[in-house]
Amino acid sequence: MTKPTMTRRALLGAFAATTVAAAPFTANAFGILRGAGDIRRLKMHSGRTGETVDMVYWIEGEYIRPAIQEINYFMRDWRTDQVHDIDPRTLDIMSASLKLLETNEPYMLLSGYRSPETNAMLRARSSGVARRSLHMQGQAADLRVAGRSVSQVARAAQSWSAGGVGRYSGSNFTHMDCGPVRTWGG
Repeated sequence: MTKPTMTRRALLGAFAATTVAAAPFTANAFGILRGAGDIRRLKMHSGRTGETVDMVYWIEGEYIRPAIQEINYFMRDWRTDQVHDIDPRTLDIMSASLKLLETNEPYMLLSGYRSPETNAMLRARSSGVARRSLHMQGQAADLRVAGRSVSQVARAAQSWSAGGVGRYSGSNFTHMDCGPVRTWGG
């Protein structure tokens, strides 16, 4: 008889569900995004890896380290399999924007962390890739949401005035980062 085993993802999911159930409903959130709420959650899918994450990563002013580590792994450079810490401010912008879009659809993650090698390769193929991309610092994500236009996703991200928002309508994605407040694209 084999012993039942619990995967890391199942353990983290159980931890997040338990934490959510135990969290008070009337906490006063403090952070760069007041509208993000007392519980911050990210739902994402990667078409490149086939992976999905649905993770509560922040409760009442505290980041949940195991959840952040799972998100860091999910947002890794899929070309090199390199993992980098993702800046929690970027996660907060993403979470608050998805909440504002009032959808049950997850983000489709096109690009999270990029290694310098991946960034150089993409830069050689496209003029739209910055030499010092915030993706290489774990401070940016390229995303789309089924049922929402690039403009809708960009407006949601811009509403927080908390970082850069790029509209790439021709490629059907929105860039979000926690760098200086700025916008570009169409």
